Amino acid sequence: MSVIEASQLSKVYAIPTKKGLRGLFDQSLRSVKAVDQVSFSIERGEVVGLIGPNGAGKSTTVKMLTGVLSATSGTLRVAGRDPHKDRRKNAWKIGVVFGQRTQLWWDLPVRDSFDLAASIYRIPAPEYKARRDEMCELLDLGPLLDRPVRSLSLGQRVRADIAAALLHSPEILFLDEPTIGVDLKAKQRIRSFLEEANRTRGVTILITSHDMVDIERNCQRIIVFDKGKVIVDDALDAVRSRFGNERTLVVTLTQPAASFQLDNAHIVKTDGEKMWIRFDRASATPVELLARLAEQVEIRDFALEETGIERTVECIYDASRETKALEPLKTPGPGRLGEGPASNLGIGR
Repeated sequence: MSVIEASQLSKVYAIPTKKGLRGLFDQSLRSVKAVDQVSFSIERGEVVGLIGPNGAGKSTTVKMLTGVLSATSGTLRVAGRDPHKDRRKNAWKIGVVFGQRTQLWWDLPVRDSFDLAASIYRIPAPEYKARRDEMCELLDLGPLLDRPVRSLSLGQRVRADIAAALLHSPEILFLDEPTIGVDLKAKQRIRSFLEEANRTRGVTILITSHDMVDIERNCQRIIVFDKGKVIVDDALDAVRSRFGNERTLVVTLTQPAASFQLDNAHIVKTDGEKMWIRFDRASATPVELLARLAEQVEIRDFALEETGIERTVECIYDASRETKALEPLKTPGPGRLGEGPASNLGIGR
């Protein structure tokens, strides 16, 4: 059952064409499409990553999904409601965390912020205490409860924000750059908690992040945005299979090599005796490459690296630019993982 349905969703901003004093007298405006006819559906319990460069439209999409912004055109339903028209009712169904902002009260202890959130959402006292204690244990917030929010580090504050967003047991959790600027240990704790919340409570989670480890660790599916459009919407494993066919052979030579010949592969980096050779798994195998290398140079060591999600996303954008295929999906995204249209790029079909 789809908990989020977006069809031909667009958001257009009117931007003044004149800046400074001229803008006071000349009110000419130009239209800028932040989101351009985007369609997708998300099933209950899915964890979906929204990926794209700055200005691609992903954060604007999240703001429409949460009711912060209204759509210029198209239809949108979140838990059966229009999130902007029914903002109050929608708020009971969702939790939201923006990495750059906080919903906690700056000068109050974390405990008081949680108490206020429980009062706003009318959570019964026994239920609230059980949820708060559970999340404090999972996110290691116990020592922070009596500290003012302003005294917390960024990682501590984000963990507290995530707990606050889940106190009222929302069906859907929206996370916009939840680990930006957060240290590695805090990131690992946040990722583990999100995995647990989805597994044990069935919370539907949407994550926008430039940190591909967030996406790789937590998401089963990704929606890739570019210039306001969706260019790929598919299960993460399917995307890896389609766009992640590259592998990298890391070879350490006994001494730097001046030059050598390799077919179906290219050197992407060298560092003294060490070199990184990228190849397509459909065109060559590591054994074949090593055999050809061994005929020309002396190899001391080697290792094989699979394509990471970050490089996979780079390949998606490379393919998009080559094909110029930036039209949105013809139908909403997959209902269940692995179903529905894999992408609209027409690559690998």
